[in-house]
Amino acid sequence: MSIIKQQKVTLFGLYKEKQRLLEGLQSLGCMHIIPLVPPPKEVEKIVSPRAEKVYKALKFLSRVESKRRQIHHKKNFDVDTLVDQTLNLQLKIRHATDKKALIEKRLIDIQPWGNINYPPEKTLAGYRFWYYIVPLAKRKLLNKVSVPWSIVHVDNKFAYTVLIAKNEPKSELMPVPRTHLGSLSKHELLNALEETELLLDELHSQRHGLTRFVYLLTVNIAEADDRAALANASQKVLEDPDLVAIQGWVPVDTLDQVHSFANELGIACLIEKPGKNETPPTLLKQPKSMSAAKDLAMFYQVPGYFGWDPSWLLFGSFSLFFAMILADAGYGLLLLAGILIYWKRLSSNPRAKAYRNLGLSLTICTVVYGMLVGSYFGITPHETSFLSQFHLLNVNNFDLMMKLSIIIGALHIGIANISMAYIYRHRRVALAKLGWLAVIYAGLVYWLAAGNQAGLMASYSLFAIGGLAIVLFSSERPINKMSDHLLRILDGLFSLKNLLNAFGDVLSYMRLFALGLASASLAITFNNLASNAYHSIAGGGLLIAILILLIGHALNLVLSLMSGVVHGLRLNYIEFYNWGQAEEGVAFQRFARKEIKE
Repeated sequence: MSIIKQQKVTLFGLYKEKQRLLEGLQSLGCMHIIPLVPPPKEVEKIVSPRAEKVYKALKFLSRVESKRRQIHHKKNFDVDTLVDQTLNLQLKIRHATDKKALIEKRLIDIQPWGNINYPPEKTLAGYRFWYYIVPLAKRKLLNKVSVPWSIVHVDNKFAYTVLIAKNEPKSELMPVPRTHLGSLSKHELLNALEETELLLDELHSQRHGLTRFVYLLTVNIAEADDRAALANASQKVLEDPDLVAIQGWVPVDTLDQVHSFANELGIACLIEKPGKNETPPTLLKQPKSMSAAKDLAMFYQVPGYFGWDPSWLLFGSFSLFFAMILADAGYGLLLLAGILIYWKRLSSNPRAKAYRNLGLSLTICTVVYGMLVGSYFGITPHETSFLSQFHLLNVNNFDLMMKLSIIIGALHIGIANISMAYIYRHRRVALAKLGWLAVIYAGLVYWLAAGNQAGLMASYSLFAIGGLAIVLFSSERPINKMSDHLLRILDGLFSLKNLLNAFGDVLSYMRLFALGLASASLAITFNNLASNAYHSIAGGGLLIAILILLIGHALNLVLSLMSGVVHGLRLNYIEFYNWGQAEEGVAFQRFARKEIKE
């Protein structure tokens, strides 16, 4: 895999050809549009490149459990009309639902007050009722209230009190805040609730009726997305009353198509290489069967255009780390069996096949590593068995497993520095990257030497060479005067602060050993619990032992899967990317059609 090289293409044409030009580029599907004008100041006028309304309407209708019989062909089917109708209906249902909830709350609130019937406003001579729920402990304070009041109901906690006044009494007059009951009586609220429920029934019936268009809406989403993308691209075009200009990044292997398209339309086409201050978007090249590796590379941070594609390395290292964390061949075989069972379903499309390949890599690595550590659902094969000959690592040998984890960490971060040194091979900072490589391996050799004089001398030499390279070549400060040489050295000395980060990142790989040990220990613990239950409980011991094994190993497998995914990716995205990805790029957004024209 690699990052595809691109060039900047600018197309100039007559304004009247704007729509035809955009539609043609969308059909070609090989350009990442560069905005030549700022977006509209009003946020609501910015057109999304995705048909958001269509997706909202489809989601709203798809939630209906029992759908009507689908219409597969309808003459003059208008997606926009259906979407507007659906979203308006959704809004009406939301308002009616909110109104129903408010009425139900009002009914609950007025329950202690009894069935209040409000007299006409004329008969009250401008006076109004004000309601307060007074705790019994503060009931005596009502005697100080100068406004006419009356207690209409008392329970074991509160006194429900009504004040009569033309204007709302001041807050300091009563010991508690006013309670809002509204102006409707219980009878009126019940009538309003019934009307609202009838309205909701009617609205839900309309929603159910619209579900017959779910299929048509689904198959027309691509067309709606195309129109939205076209409108979005139109806002990025530079135009005046006579001319129009469109600019974008185009992969070098499709430049001929764009050039032919420009000649066909009779428009000017300018092709340029990226400038010094320009960074094209990142487009990774990979076979469809390995698109899962591309997703791994793009998930956390998009690699910079002038960087390198870590897809294959992430694919392999994630598989290894996942296997070391599960650390059990039995679990790996169980997961592998699940993939084989759903093999056909996972072959439905190229993307599913790609993730099936990732799953195969994860499970096969788990099986192999589990055989090396001799763990099969927490059981170690007997020394005389066939499987014992594959048992080369003892997970309980802390010293060995710790060394293995740290060596893997040093190699992983070392690869990151080597990769960056290659990317910067034409710049002095490449030597600084190699310096960090030497420093990291110096620490590793020093630890492994364990007092061996030759090893210690080798580690000292590596550290000195690496440290010198870091100090001398980390800075790319321009040299304009003699003092800039000294400032470069000071910059290099300051960069040595990353020494602690370097060794901390390497030590972080010890989690591979720790989590693998935890998984193996839990498996053994559940096996021992099941064995004890079987031998100590008469009659039902076997059933209890089976339940312990099933529940225990299922729980351990789930925890191990979570740890394998989270920490397996974390070591790649945090520790590895910290040394192997200098800058974040922007993903290539292809201006292309989604619908298939027959």
